[in-house]
Amino acid sequence: MQTIENVLSVLSEVEHPAISYSLIKLGIVKDIELAEDSVILTFAFPFPGIPIADRLISSIEEPVKAMGLKLEYIVKVMNEEEKATFLQLEGEAWKGL
Repeated sequence: MQTIENVLSVLSEVEHPAISYSLIKLGIVKDIELAEDSVILTFAFPFPGIPIADRLISSIEEPVKAMGLKLEYIVKVMNEEEKATFLQLEGEAWKGL
């Protein structure tokens, strides 16, 4: 059986494809919970209609499945404070696509 610590450890390794930070550090993946056979989390994107949203979700779903768990999630748009933090981190670690 997986623990929340195991899940956090694995998911903290998943980096954004264009930014040298994890999706957790960027605030894109948040509110992570573990329930029986599922990981439940929130994807918070800085803007609506992010073109790589599906790619980012898949990049989290793959390691979740590898742990023998299902991914359940909601998608929301970051608030202004979260977006400001994201944009600052993006500026620090942009590597491009």
